[in-house]
Amino acid sequence: MSTLFDLNTKQSSKDSITQANPSPVILVTGGAKRIGAQIIKSAHANGYSVIVHYHQSQAQANELVDVLNSIRANSAAAIQASLDIINNPPALQSFAQQVINIFGRLDALVHNASRFYPSPIGQITHSTWNELFLTNAKAPLMLSQAFLPYLKDANGCIVSILDIHANAKPFNRYTVYNMAKSAHQMMVQSLAIELAPNIRVNGVAPGVNVFPEADSDQAISKPLQSKIVASVPLKKEGTPIDIAQTVIFLLTAKYITGQIIAVDGGRSLTLQGGDAG
Repeated sequence: MSTLFDLNTKQSSKDSITQANPSPVILVTGGAKRIGAQIIKSAHANGYSVIVHYHQSQAQANELVDVLNSIRANSAAAIQASLDIINNPPALQSFAQQVINIFGRLDALVHNASRFYPSPIGQITHSTWNELFLTNAKAPLMLSQAFLPYLKDANGCIVSILDIHANAKPFNRYTVYNMAKSAHQMMVQSLAIELAPNIRVNGVAPGVNVFPEADSDQAISKPLQSKIVASVPLKKEGTPIDIAQTVIFLLTAKYITGQIIAVDGGRSLTLQGGDAG
């Protein structure tokens, strides 16, 4: 990932959106596509002002912001940054401040950005370790810390998108990813205790809700996809909407913290680890 800090924001107009924003505000990392984009859309439909974080998906982020602002003016913005800003404290502080400057507050932080690809033993490199742990463990923790005072002021919440494989059900040949997601899961449980009673922290663990894009380095073969879907008790692939609905529930569930909800069609009940369980 780039070591450069590069931040751009897009709003519906050149004017700054007032800081006296009456709507709750949510920031979703990796919010331009797929599950992240659906969380953004669902939160917006539920009255949130939304901030779409993206790294490289500028066109998708801007298109999403334009659509949402056409529905409700000055309700959506996009912000660009590589997650490795967490390794540069001044850059991270600047990012946090620019996020707050968009709407003047932050009520919810959703950790969705992630890298996912195999790391078979014998081929694991420091680069693989650093990237997978950065996106799946270190960035969620450091971003949570950076936004802590704003979330505390709002009595807000943090929701992490995890993985059913993080809970002692490792996905074969994905050792580093499994380790990183397990660390992220422990972050959720640890912060739920430490940040109570002011901030609630929960997680959503997808199962087979959206496969990686076929032309990406995260792709899973069609035969393996079919095998995985066949292992799901509900016998079908879930959707990003299933994840987004659960996130929205957790945003409003005032007496739930430290919980991880599996949204997996029952797969975690029969999953034993390996390729398809």
